[in-house]
This record gives sequence, structure tokens and C-alpha cells, in this order.
Amino acid sequence: MEKSNWTTGQIENLEYKRVLITGGASGIGYEAARVMASKGAEVILAVRNMEKGQKASDKIKSEFPSANICIMNLDLGDLKSIRDFAEKFHKQYTCLDLLINNAGVMIPPYKHTKDGFELQFGTNHLGHFALTGRLLPLLLSTKNSRIVVVSSIASRGANIYFDNLDGSKGYNPWKFYRQSKFSNLLFGIELNKRLKDSGANTICIVCHPGVSATNLMSRGSGKESGKIMKFLFGLAGQPAQMGALPTLFAATNTELKGGEYIGPDGRSNHKGNPAISSEGDKLFNAALAKKLWDVSENLTGITYNFKNL
Repeated sequence: MEKSNWTTGQIENLEYKRVLITGGASGIGYEAARVMASKGAEVILAVRNMEKGQKASDKIKSEFPSANICIMNLDLGDLKSIRDFAEKFHKQYTCLDLLINNAGVMIPPYKHTKDGFELQFGTNHLGHFALTGRLLPLLLSTKNSRIVVVSSIASRGANIYFDNLDGSKGYNPWKFYRQSKFSNLLFGIELNKRLKDSGANTICIVCHPGVSATNLMSRGSGKESGKIMKFLFGLAGQPAQMGALPTLFAATNTELKGGEYIGPDGRSNHKGNPAISSEGDKLFNAALAKKLWDVSENLTGITYNFKNL
């Protein structure tokens, strides 16, 4: 990976761009929303906790009074919530320039979503798979639209436990977290391939924040991460403001063609400025991605229609 000197100062004016970001109330999602709002984009925060979403919106507007921000309720751990959200979104908006699949939970105790999926796989991957599928018609009908999927360096060495996706045969929080983020990577690259094959002008790019101190470490509780955990992650990594740079690079860099994997350029990609990484090609497995896609369609009931232009 080449060294990068990219900063948010290189982001062009985003006026007339509509951005939807999941989990934008805190951490990397908040920082990405803040920067894009400062550049003139219309930002929709899709959040599970509306109170936190409102606080995030108020905070951004206090810094940038002209910021255009809307808050919408979305629980990625509930397929009905995703359906209701998408229906409301389609009624309210006629286009979508950018979808950032950012929200996630990390190493929670063994829990299930409302639909019976293991919490991390169900929220981090299946929730975003269903959401993207339901919003695809809007994305396809919007010129030069883009999808960003936030993965993790936890994808390295991860497996997909197809015979134990619900964790009923044994559960390890770290292994299942890694599975969910590897699923994000497989999904994002596979989605871009299918978009390209269909002739769509929508592209998908995968990114990861390196090691970043955010509320993701609250283990799915929604509470503030502990000071000790933040301190330890801070030593190894970087603050959320830096962790958001790969997301912002993936979302706004006009030279990207789709299918790239973006991450920090520092040692072991733990921190640094965002750059294109060749690691995505090494981690991607076409057969695994196809199997995951088929399983995801079966579990969510969502079938992608790439011809809905």
C-alpha cells in the first residue's frame, strides 16, 4: 500500500448530494456525517436510538448552522424495521446518491436479533444486505450513486460458519464478530461485481477504519465504551475522526471505480491516512461470496433486482 496524504480538505462540494448513513449518531459514522454535512450534503442519519440521533444532529448544526440533517429510525436487527424504513424512504425521497453501511455491534454476549439471527451477523451483515436490497431501485435510478460498506481488519483470517450462523452450536464473540465483518467485505465486493455485470452506473466500495476508539466497543449495549477499553484502543489505533477517513475517502473520491478496499496506510493498517489496499483481493473468495449471497437472500427474503433502472 502506497503512503497517502489525503485529507478531508480534498473533498469537493457535496451540495445537492443526498447521503444516508447507518449508525451516524456516534463514532466513525458521526464523524463521516459531520464532514459531509460541512461540505453541503443532505445527510440522513438512520439510527436505532432517536434521542442519540437528535443529539448528534444538534451537535453538527451547532458547528455548522446551515447543515441539512434528517434523522430516521432504523433497527438493523429487525427485518420489519428495515422494511418500514425503506418504504418511508421511498415515499419521502426520489433519489439517493450515497448509502454508507456503517452501523454495527462488536463482541456482545450471545444474543439474537428479532428475527432469530445471531446479533452480530444479523445486524452487521444481514441487516445491511436487506437495507441495500430494498434501497437499490433508488440507487440505480440516481446517476453515479455509490454504496460504501464498512468492514474491518478483523476480516483477516475470518471464517463463515454456514453450519452455525445462529451460534446455537457454540458461540465465540470475537469469531462471530470477525465473521460478520468478513461478510461485509465479501458482500461489498460481490455487490460491485454484480452491479458492473448488470451495466449499472452505481458502484460499491469497501473500507475499514483500522483500529479506532469508538462506541463499537460497548458490546452492543448502546452505552459509552469503558475508559479502559478506549485507552487501550487509543494506544494501538486512532481517534474516530481519523478512523472515519477511509469511509470519507471511499464515499467521495471521484477516481474510484468500484470494488476497491480502502484502509489506513500505516503499519499493519492500524492507523494513518486512507489509501487503496490490495488486501481486499487477497481476502475475497468468489465461491464463498456467492454462497453467502444465496444464504443472505434466503434468510432475509430479499432478492436483488439489478435491472430496476
